[in-house]
Amino acid sequence: MERSLPGGARNILHPRTGLERFQVERSAPPPALAPFVDRFWVLRWDLRGRAPHRQRLLTLPSVHMTFTSYLSSGATRARIAGVMRGEFVEEISGEGHVVGVGFRPGGFRPFLRDDVPVSAFTGRFAGVDEVFGQEGLALAGEIFAASGPGEGRALLTGFLARRRPAPDPSAERAAAIVERIAARPGLLRVAELAEDAGLSPRGLQRLFHEYVGVGPKWVIRRYRMAEAHERAASGSEVNWARLAAELGYADQAHFTRDFTAAIGTSPARYAREAGPEQGAAPEHDAGPGTIDA
Repeated sequence: MERSLPGGARNILHPRTGLERFQVERSAPPPALAPFVDRFWVLRWDLRGRAPHRQRLLTLPSVHMTFTSYLSSGATRARIAGVMRGEFVEEISGEGHVVGVGFRPGGFRPFLRDDVPVSAFTGRFAGVDEVFGQEGLALAGEIFAASGPGEGRALLTGFLARRRPAPDPSAERAAAIVERIAARPGLLRVAELAEDAGLSPRGLQRLFHEYVGVGPKWVIRRYRMAEAHERAASGSEVNWARLAAELGYADQAHFTRDFTAAIGTSPARYAREAGPEQGAAPEHDAGPGTIDA
């Protein structure tokens, strides 16, 4: 099926409206950080003279570290965002930007102490010093004093490169399993996933608790919703019964209930509201943290 949803906007709800109010630039990590980092990103907005914007996100299983500069007020914020299982809403106003990094599923774990699982950050925000100590606070100061977000992104990249952990086979295994889930939206059963990965269901649960931060069942459900959201927001006509079957649902009613719970409205209504207007959607990538979670 042809899709017109801007690349990378998979987790932005009502992407056309959002991408009229902010822009996101993404960049791949250097090879040394590729086992741990999915992307670096910069988000910019200028809403001076306009109403604040509240952006809802369909969060994915990724930890983010973000450095936010509210240029209009001079306020700053540095934090680590764990995986958010529920609704995630961020409000932006005035003028500002965010410098952020999104870690691969499993990729944040090697930066933590041996006794700290990624699930310790699930559903909450932490200060950068909780993981990186005074060096993290010093980094925040450097990023906020930088000449612009591009320089801030370079500072963040260099900081993580200098602290690159040793390779972690379990982190790679967790990332590979999540990638398998994302590539197979019709996958339903944790037991099937565990068998495919050569693990027991309990072993898979332990791996996800330690390295991903949420259980495999949540990840399976979330990527099904991400696929459904992408279809609904694409502007293409969608056969909802067929899509429900593709995603492994026994009936369309069950799919509609899950979609409404995750997105906030029914699939058909969301498609009418969020589908792109002809030629209206800016071609920006949307990375997560503040708007990219």
